Amino acid sequence: MSTIISPFEYVTVPIAIVLGMGITRLVSGLTSLVHYSERVKLYWPHLILILLVLIIHVQAWWDTYSMLHDRWRLPVFLFIILYSANLYLLVSILFPPKFRGKVIDLKVFYYDNFRRIYLFGISLDVLAILKNFIIGDVPLAQQLLQFFVLSVLLFIVITNSKNEIMHKVVTATLLLIAIIFMTLTWNIYQIEDKMY
Repeated sequence: MSTIISPFEYVTVPIAIVLGMGITRLVSGLTSLVHYSERVKLYWPHLILILLVLIIHVQAWWDTYSMLHDRWRLPVFLFIILYSANLYLLVSILFPPKFRGKVIDLKVFYYDNFRRIYLFGISLDVLAILKNFIIGDVPLAQQLLQFFVLSVLLFIVITNSKNEIMHKVVTATLLLIAIIFMTLTWNIYQIEDKMY
């Protein structure tokens, strides 16, 4: 007996695949950190960024469900898949390409790559602002938090400073923003099955 899938299920499958690949890559990177822990020097601001990217992945996946009853058009789909692909690319640059044969100092890795990481963060934030405005009908004036995050990320990239205190404050602030956001939107992000 064949089952016909809904249009929503059809268009969200590629999005779920890309987001799933990102989460898989992230968990795989964390597994490598654990597996080679005797040769990895951890750096907590870098670990916070990994945690934040995991949270963003889950939030993006969860948020897609809120579009269940929306009318999907190709530009909307392309916009959402672009966000997901950008998120996957961000995960790919969060981890060293190889863990074998040498000591991996994540502090050195972070400072060698922070501009690239934050540039992808900027593009994600811009895409989120545009998605909220164009698809979600959220006025720009109600997206002050996103603009604050954008300004912090731009500041880091433009100054290109390797000031350790500044980077620690920024990553801790970004984590605090994520926690506050999840706390304030606790009741917004829920899925109810009306069928049962």
